[in-house]
Amino acid sequence: MTKKPAAKSARPATPARPTASASGVDAGLVRELAGLMSGTDLTEIEVEKGDLRIRVARETRYAVAAAAAPMAVAAPVAAPAPVAAPAAAPTAPAAPASHPGAVKSPMVGTAYRRPNPDSAPFVDVGSVVKAGDKIVLVEAMKTFNEIVAPKGGTVTAIFVEDGQPVEYDQTLVIIE
Repeated sequence: MTKKPAAKSARPATPARPTASASGVDAGLVRELAGLMSGTDLTEIEVEKGDLRIRVARETRYAVAAAAAPMAVAAPVAAPAPVAAPAAAPTAPAAPASHPGAVKSPMVGTAYRRPNPDSAPFVDVGSVVKAGDKIVLVEAMKTFNEIVAPKGGTVTAIFVEDGQPVEYDQTLVIIE
């Protein structure tokens, strides 16, 4: 009498999802989070479950605008008569990196011009500061770092807005 081989039990197919790598990170979860970011305007997402904490961030490049004034745009005109373009809004000079009074960011982070949203800014254009006065906060890795005036003088230009991302060595303020 011959025996038939036992039939293998059929399990429902589950989508293949990579398991944790040698470092303990679930690569599939990281891919899912990256997919969520690419489908939205998110630049950073963080998930925490038990002891596992995964943060996925994409690098963004921001053009630093020296002035927040809206630019004038000529609207299309239906009339065939020639139309003169409106005068362009004056633009502030670009942040001079080599200016002797330039105060630069010592790190990558987010600049804050005020201690909290309800407070007045630390400094404004025209403010007189002494060496050691707090002029900006730069948040990096959930730590607020005070940026202080390296010398006394008058603030003649501010190149960051409250909550603006900043790069390492980016000019924040000019003190003359």
